[in-house]
Amino acid sequence: MQMTKALDAVRVLTFDVFGTVVDWRGSITREMQTLAADRGFDIDAAAFADAWRAGYKPAMGRVRNGELPWMNIDRLHRIILDDILQRFEVNGLSETETAQLNRAWHRLDPWPDSVAGLQRLKTRYTLATLSNGNVALLTNMAKRAGLPWDCVLSAELFHHYKPDPEAYLGAAAMLDVQPEETMLVAAHEDDLAAARAVGLRTAFVRRPEEFGKPETYSLPLHSDYDVVANDFIDLARQLGI
Repeated sequence: MQMTKALDAVRVLTFDVFGTVVDWRGSITREMQTLAADRGFDIDAAAFADAWRAGYKPAMGRVRNGELPWMNIDRLHRIILDDILQRFEVNGLSETETAQLNRAWHRLDPWPDSVAGLQRLKTRYTLATLSNGNVALLTNMAKRAGLPWDCVLSAELFHHYKPDPEAYLGAAAMLDVQPEETMLVAAHEDDLAAARAVGLRTAFVRRPEEFGKPETYSLPLHSDYDVVANDFIDLARQLGI
């Protein structure tokens, strides 16, 4: 099979995490629903989750353009959280409660196929995160969710957020492989395009429920991904595992 021959050189699978491996929206929504019930808040928990995530790329942009010094995602998440707590009129949280809420991103639940699919892929490949999430966040998430990474790599290690080339090339270098021996697995086309531009192989995995609106989900626009899979089990199957 031509595709398999083209991928024979791949030794390492790197994974985007938020949305690709874990369900950030459902997890944050559940956290906010629990907090609202405990504290008597009236809040649209899903809208709160969406607003928190919407601040993610603009916050990283402020780091890129020098408006903010380098800081990890935990710190950026806290900046965004402090703003949206005011916007959603969530008042009265202590600093301890706010810090605990900010760590909700450490407690994201995996998609149903993630753990089994990763375990299957691990029988052939070295598996590593390649996420903008910081090392502590990714490690705590993996421990809680049972994600069987061989290595936790983060933009924090390179002081460059994806889609900067330094993140993708830095991951390959840290694992002592060439870019063409590395595949990025992601549900986001901009991430995959940036990886492909610096020589990585790419696998698009569909996550139609990431933003809670599967009826609006569209297929990938590009035809030059090495693999397009429905989930991690399908990815393993297509890679011959």
